[in-house]
Amino acid sequence: MVTEQPPPILTASDRRLLEAVRTATLATMDDYGRPRLVPCCFAVDPDRPRVWTPIDQKPKNSTDPRRLGRVVDLMARPHVSLLVDRWSEDWSELAWLRLYGDVTLLEADGLGAAAERLRALRALRARYPQYGGHDLESRPVIAVQISAAIRWAASDS
Repeated sequence: MVTEQPPPILTASDRRLLEAVRTATLATMDDYGRPRLVPCCFAVDPDRPRVWTPIDQKPKNSTDPRRLGRVVDLMARPHVSLLVDRWSEDWSELAWLRLYGDVTLLEADGLGAAAERLRALRALRARYPQYGGHDLESRPVIAVQISAAIRWAASDS
């Protein structure tokens, strides 16, 4: 008996778009049910449908990363959406990808996630040379396990 494999959550086209774009918008829900949208840098796990985004050292509203609105939201409601889009004046090149998933906060002292944190930090630094001078090791990394993806493109190219 042959069983069919379910289609991958992220298609090859999705992965190409994720590699091509530089930023995404992370959406969480605050305590009042309002969406909180935050632009973010990210890297994609090459082996599974997972995205990492750091709490980096760019200026923030709080010096304690665990007090940032998005982190507070994630601790209470770990469900997120991540939107990436490709913009062009040539509208035949437009595309977007909306990812849904659940978050794990990879803490700096989290022993169980040490290997994944290391992979995430390496991937983020490889993608963004600006992180070479950031102390990402002492800050949380948001890991989004993607459960669904919705995509749109103006053309198949």
